[in-house]
Amino acid sequence: MTARNLPTSVAENGLARYFKEAWTYPVLEAKQERTLAERWRDEGDVDAAHSLVTSHLRLVVKIAMGYRGYGLPVADLVSEGNIGLMKAVKKFEPERGFRLSTYAMWWIKAAITEYVLRSWSMVKMGTVAAQKKLFFSLRRHKQRLGIQDTGELNPDQAKRLSEELNVKADEIVNMNRRLASKDLSLNAPVGQDEGSSVEFQDQLEYEGASPEELLGDGEVRGLRHEMLQSAIENLDVREQHIFIERRLKDNPVTLEELGQHYGISRERVRQLEARAFEKVQKAMTAEMSGREQAAEDALVADAAFAG
Repeated sequence: MTARNLPTSVAENGLARYFKEAWTYPVLEAKQERTLAERWRDEGDVDAAHSLVTSHLRLVVKIAMGYRGYGLPVADLVSEGNIGLMKAVKKFEPERGFRLSTYAMWWIKAAITEYVLRSWSMVKMGTVAAQKKLFFSLRRHKQRLGIQDTGELNPDQAKRLSEELNVKADEIVNMNRRLASKDLSLNAPVGQDEGSSVEFQDQLEYEGASPEELLGDGEVRGLRHEMLQSAIENLDVREQHIFIERRLKDNPVTLEELGQHYGISRERVRQLEARAFEKVQKAMTAEMSGREQAAEDALVADAAFAG
């Protein structure tokens, strides 16, 4: 399967038409999805792969629209996201029990993120992980703190963001300036032709969560719960009990009560709780890192289903 098997290309007839076309493809039931994935993996059935890709095009659009504030053509963001989606379909393993939407999110975001970083010439602003993280999180934290996403940050705002992100205030100010230099208005045209009448605000009808995103969000929560359960199972019986009673209950049991239960001091219970928490945290971080590695592989994988 190659890119030509996708619906009308993003740039060919404008975004509005492409979006409408993407929304015409049906959302697959879990059983349908697994059958198609197995046919593609085991038999190389291109039609099955095509159905898997087209049924998730709206997910690509939703994710791509979340990156539109970086001043890049939405059509390009969608195109890069589609490449990530195709990679996800190629590597998808249905027997693992997760839906394609959950798995594909990693690949779609990785492909779009890499495109954004390339386009913004990250070499000029630094390529360390902390700076990349700041690049992609600054707007979200400004919104959460009620800071307008326009203009220069005042000293108080920079200080609040510095405390929130644990980054030097001057680094935040510099990054904010770079982001502001490429901000797009909601009235900016998104069509490929000059003088296009299609604007960002014209796409607001798609702001509601799509079925794939709702499903994906639920599956991500399920995935995290599964990872937590797996991490807890690696604790010994006493650590499990203390961790659950202290960290997972709405009304945690006191250190004193647990100390009386086990015949140990409150301080010893606190130490066991801290140790259990550290073990769980490390286990979940390791699992998550493994999954993130799959997304990083997308940055160097083939751009289509070659090989």
